[in-house]
Formats: sequence, structure tokens, C-alpha cells
Amino acid sequence: MVELGALPTVLALFLGLVLAFLVKFFFSREHTNLPHGKMGWPLLGETLAYLKPHKSDSIGIFLQEHCSRYGKVFKSHLFGHRTIVSCDHELNMFILQNEEKLFQSSYPQALHGILGRNSLILVSGDVHKKLRSLALGMIGGTKSTVNFLPSIERLSISMMELWKGCKEVVFCKEAKRFTFNLMMKQSLSIGPDEAVTAQILEDFHTFMKGFVSLPIYIPGTSYHKAVKARERITSTVKGIIEGRRKENRLQNGDFLDVILSKENLTDEERVSLILDLLLGGHETTATLMALLIYFLAHSPQALQQLREEHLAIRKNKNDGELLSWEDYKQMNFTLNVIYEGLRCGNVVKFVHRKSLEDIRFKEYLIPAGWKVLPVFTAVHHDPCLHENPWDFNPWRWDDQATNKKVSFFGGGQRLCPGADLAKLETAFFLHHLVLNYRWKIKGDNFPLAYPYVEFHKELAIEIEPIHKTLEQKC
Repeated sequence: MVELGALPTVLALFLGLVLAFLVKFFFSREHTNLPHGKMGWPLLGETLAYLKPHKSDSIGIFLQEHCSRYGKVFKSHLFGHRTIVSCDHELNMFILQNEEKLFQSSYPQALHGILGRNSLILVSGDVHKKLRSLALGMIGGTKSTVNFLPSIERLSISMMELWKGCKEVVFCKEAKRFTFNLMMKQSLSIGPDEAVTAQILEDFHTFMKGFVSLPIYIPGTSYHKAVKARERITSTVKGIIEGRRKENRLQNGDFLDVILSKENLTDEERVSLILDLLLGGHETTATLMALLIYFLAHSPQALQQLREEHLAIRKNKNDGELLSWEDYKQMNFTLNVIYEGLRCGNVVKFVHRKSLEDIRFKEYLIPAGWKVLPVFTAVHHDPCLHENPWDFNPWRWDDQATNKKVSFFGGGQRLCPGADLAKLETAFFLHHLVLNYRWKIKGDNFPLAYPYVEFHKELAIEIEPIHKTLEQKC
């Protein structure tokens, strides 16, 4: 037993050991050739500074200061782990191309509670390959169906009709409604007027708020609400699956038909796939649309050329005739606009990876077990790669080499399976928007990285119909 009088000495010794451990943990140079950097505060590290909101068409103060001081690759302590942060395009591509070989997806544990353990974003190895292959097959198969293109266009036209007589719309809400209704139709064959659509959409809004909340699972917190919202969505989708099984009908031509036809899937995996498709096809595509509305409002020359491209397409079609694949293939400048919006706006700022072994890349060592963050934003705004990178300049994409200097859809085995679908949806929506309306941004409204992109005023815009004869023709 420790004598009472010796307690202060024992306590001092204990505190000294704890302090020594913390000093060694945060400041040791046990690895040679580690990138320079600092670890910040114990436990928190530099996470709060890294996640501080900033304009999404910039890299933010944190990355500016760290890249200036330490270079494009630096060490830090983020999300509870020792981390290598890469703002270097070559290293980023090396990481993405070596998925499951040298690196592995490794998102914070808090996200597992929100997304679920079978989410395509979180799983690795054979499970990821299986689920991703299914997602690619579903999206590819749906694109070839007779009703796919018309469903996108009819929803676009419906949105334009709803705006008639409006002087102002809150575009973020409108874009999310458009993409969500489209994904509900393609995934579950559920229309926008059905009660279940509004129910799931409301839960999705709660679900998304949890992504940037403190992971405190206490009733009333945003994180707790997000987890519960996901549970409700899961329950709803399971009910839809059971209903379709009982009716024994697999002829809707939607994603759920494909999922139910695969016997090697569990019901949990089926539900996760549907949720992943709804999340990716709804939230990220709506964000892309909002970014384009923002950038085009500040680039009248780009908007004019975009409108001229779609006028030329429309002139070769009969009144009321819908768009075709051939029309989409003519939208070259439209794709330039979409790519530039992705480069400037950065729908995805970074991804989470973990090194599986000690890795040497050029002069750097990435120790085994360390987290690795490839930061796409920094690459997209790197003046060494892009001339005047902060300018919205769709014409830079006339140079095919620009494609090799970006990674907004990720890369390697985790290249976004819905990339082509997002571009198609956005192009069709833009076609009807630019031929029917002019718009300007209301007030001081701009995109913020939280780290996912959000407009702090939800992008309220003032709209004005274009010439009536053109509006009727479209």
C-alpha cells in the first residue's frame, strides 16, 4: 500500500509520465523523412482549424498557411489520428491508384453510425468490389432503358413550369427536390407526389445535418437525430422491399429490381445500396447544379455561349420533341461548364485513407497506420497546374490535358460510379433552364465548404422568363 504522505510524489510521477507520453506522441521524430508539420493540441490536434468553414472556391486559410509553411505535403493530427495531408496532385493520384494495395478507405468512426457499416463509402476489399460493381451495373443498365432520358427531361420541364409567375426561388431547395424526385423514381419507382417521397426527403435533410455535427449520441443532438433519421429511412426502404417481394413484381426497370435479382446480397446490403444511390444522386448532383448557377451568374460570357449551344440543339428539333443521346453528345461546352464548376466549387474537398504499410514517396515517408488525406481542393486551385485557377473559365477544358490535372470524381477503384449520371442530369436541366430563364444571385450569397458544400443562404435567386415565344417553344 502507498503511504498517505507519498501520494503527492506518486501523483507527480504519474502526471510526469503522462506528460512525457504526450510529448513523445506529438513531437517525436521516431520516423525519419516525415513531412514537416505540427500536431496541434492533444486529442483535438488541428481538426477544428482544418474544418473551419471557408469559401468552397478557395482552399481556405488552414491549407494556405500550412502549404506556405511546410509545403504541399505535411503532417498533422486530424480526426483523432496522426495524419499526412497531401495537396500534391502526383501523390494524390498515387494514393487513389493504390487502393487496397498500399492504402485503404478509413473514414472517422462517427460516419459509420450515420452511413451504416455496409455503405459503399465505408466498406473495403471484396465487399466494396461487389457493391461497386452492382452500382455500376445498375446505373449503366438504367441509362439504356427507354424511359430514362424522358424521365429526366420531364422533371426538368416540370420544374420550369413550377417557376412560372415566380420572381424569386431558393435554388438549393429546388435543386434538391429535383434530384431527389429523380432518384426516387429511378431507384424505387416512386413518384414525387407520393407521401413516402416527402417522408424520406425530410429524413434525408436531417441525415445530412449529422455529417458536420459533433458525434455525440445523446437525444436532441444533430448526430443523434441523423442516426435516427437513417434508421427511419432504412425501415421505410425495407418496407418497400418486402412489399415488392409479396407482390412478386420485378418489372419496374428500376435499381431495386436489379438489387432484388441478386441473390448474393443481404437485405442490409440492399438497403445500403439504395441509400448510397439516393445520397450520391441526390445531394452531390444538387450541389453541382447550385454551383453552376452561382458561377454562371458571375460569368455572362460563359452563360451566353452555353445558351447559344442549347439554342442550336433546340432549333433542330420539333416543338415538344424531347432530347436524345445524340443531342447530349453535342453539348460540348455544357460539359466544359460542368467540369469547371466541379473544379472551382469542389463538391468533394478530400477523402479519408489509411496507409497499410510504411510507404516512401519521393523524399517522404508515410508510416504504416497513419491516416492520409488527399485534398482535391488544393490541386484544383494549384497555380502550377491551372492558369489563374480562381477564375471560372470553361474554355480551359478545350485543352484535353486539363483532364489529367483534376480528380473531382476520385480515382482508382473508388472512382465515382454515378459520375456520368450526374453529368447527364445536370446537362438536361441546364438545357431547359438557360432557354427559359435569366437569373441573378440575390444578396451576398456564396458557396461554403463545411467541408461539404453549402450555400449559407441556400442560393436565393431572382428569375425572369426569357422571350415568351422561346419559352413556349421549349
